[in-house]
Amino acid sequence: MDIQLGLEMVYDCPQPTPMIFHLNVHFSRVSDLVGRDDLSFDPPVPMSAYRDSFGNWCTRIVAPAGRMRVSSAVVIHDSGIPEPVAWDAPQTAVQDLPEEALVFLLGSRYCETDQLSETAWSLFGQTPTGWGRVQAICDFVHNHIIFGYENARMTRTALEAFREKVGVCRDYAHLAVAFCRCMNIPARYCTGYLGDIGVAPPDGPMDFAAWFEVYLGGHWYTFDARNNTPRIGRVLIARGRDAADVPLSNTFGPNTLVSFQVVTDEILA
Repeated sequence: MDIQLGLEMVYDCPQPTPMIFHLNVHFSRVSDLVGRDDLSFDPPVPMSAYRDSFGNWCTRIVAPAGRMRVSSAVVIHDSGIPEPVAWDAPQTAVQDLPEEALVFLLGSRYCETDQLSETAWSLFGQTPTGWGRVQAICDFVHNHIIFGYENARMTRTALEAFREKVGVCRDYAHLAVAFCRCMNIPARYCTGYLGDIGVAPPDGPMDFAAWFEVYLGGHWYTFDARNNTPRIGRVLIARGRDAADVPLSNTFGPNTLVSFQVVTDEILA
C-alpha cells in the first residue's frame, strides 16, 4: 500500500531563533519513499543537516522574527502487514549483548531505572523472559495509565507517569522503556507517524506517536504500550534513549507554535 505523509508547523518568533528539527523519515525507510522527503520553509531560510549520534537526520535553521511555516509532503510504500509478533524471541544475557545495545540498558532523562528497579522486579520478576516479559510490561503499562491529551505534560518522567497513572503516548513509552531496562532488556524510544490504518472506529485518526523497540534474540522489535497491538503503517522518524533525544523540534529562544497539522493517510485506488 501507499501512504501519504505530511506535516505543517507554524511558529511565531519575536526574534531570530535557532531551531533543530527531527522531522524526516528515518534512513531505514528511505528506500520506501516515493520522491524526496524534503522540508520546506516559508519564508525560505538557509538550512543545514547532520546525523546525530543515534543516526537520526536533523535539520538546523535560524527562524526569522515573525511567522514561519515548516512543511513536508511525501508518499511512502508500506507492506500493509501488521508488525511481527515473535513469542519465541529470547532475552539476551547482558554479557552477550552487542556494545551498541548497552546504552539502551541505562537510565536516562525520562526513564529513571534506579528509582523503578525494585518496582519492576516485584511486578515482572516471575514473568517468562524474552518476548513474554516485554508483553507483560506492555499489558501492565497499557492498563495502568489513562490516556488523555489533556494529561500531556512535556516534563513528565516514567516514574511520574507510574505514580500519576495518566499521560499520552510518550508517557506509555517512557514507562515501558524504563521497566524493560530495569529487567535487563535493551529498550529504545521511537517517534514517528502512526495513522489509523486497519483500526476500526471509534478509534480516531492518529498522527505523530511514540513507541519503543527492544532487543531480543539478536533483533530489534517494535512494541507499543499505548495501543498494545500490532499496527499497520507505522513510519519511524527517529530513535533515542528517550524523548529528550528525539524531539520534533528544539527551539533556542522564545516562540509560539501557532498551528500543527499532520497527515498520514492510506492512498486508496
